[in-house]
Amino acid sequence: MNSLRIIFAGTPEFASAHLEAILASHHQVIAVYTQPDRPAGRGQKIMSSPVKALALEHNIPVFQPKSLRCPEAQQELAALNADLMVVVAYGLILPQVVLDAPKHGCINVHGSILPRWRGAAPIQRAIEAGDSESGVTIMQMDAGLDTGDMLRKAFCAIHPTDTAGDLHDRLITAGKQALTYSLDDIASGSTEPEKQDDALANYAHKITKEEASLDWQQPAAILERQVRAFNPWPVATTTLDDTGIRVWAATALTADTTAAPGTLIKADREGLDIACGQGVLRITQLQLAGSRAMTVQALLNSKKAMFSTGKRFS
Repeated sequence: MNSLRIIFAGTPEFASAHLEAILASHHQVIAVYTQPDRPAGRGQKIMSSPVKALALEHNIPVFQPKSLRCPEAQQELAALNADLMVVVAYGLILPQVVLDAPKHGCINVHGSILPRWRGAAPIQRAIEAGDSESGVTIMQMDAGLDTGDMLRKAFCAIHPTDTAGDLHDRLITAGKQALTYSLDDIASGSTEPEKQDDALANYAHKITKEEASLDWQQPAAILERQVRAFNPWPVATTTLDDTGIRVWAATALTADTTAAPGTLIKADREGLDIACGQGVLRITQLQLAGSRAMTVQALLNSKKAMFSTGKRFS
């Protein structure tokens, strides 16, 4: 079987896992493109991306342009004479001249069954919307935002307790296999592109810290999905007695209550039961500012007075 000369473009852990899959195949990664090193963490230490770290381990040339719109970067990429460019959560826009540079163009590994969720945060938006299914789509890239022809799809169930982190990890497994099959299809000329139905598309907006604040006027079912969608980042938040609280795990209860939304109606080892616009949300794991995440049972051992019934979250 033919071996493809591949340029890989990606940045976070989701991307590095797919780079690993290509490195384990018979195809050749001739160069890696990733975002420039940036400060991260409390100390704001300059950090390399997971993709860069893996590329350096395998002695693969690494390119980190701030943009691919400048002619110099485009000429540098074209000079690599690649058969294909594989793009996974890269974070930079690819102009048409870049899309056209490799012999077989550019393909993308997208964390959704297109066209359901196009955009930056398909994993989180699928959970937030209450979808029962997700997956990975291998797509031939064009100038639009996740609008290209689909080459292969791998489906994955979304379980009722899944966090974004849980689904992210399962999609990596599905995506690695789908990508490897797609590379072999391209090498052998046996791909069967499928057009997307634009009428079925939704835009998965980038997650912001601001939207992680829980609105207790909302139904408990919606708040539960938000808690799961925003775990592990940015993590759902609420406030009690001017103390910021991060909510790591919660369950929606169907119980009726006449208490005003945001009212703590019960606090025991099972969790904190809080009235919502509809139903009750039971928080089971949370984190106070300056502390670590813990179960409600552990927190009540030292902070029981803080969580007396009748108090209001905001």
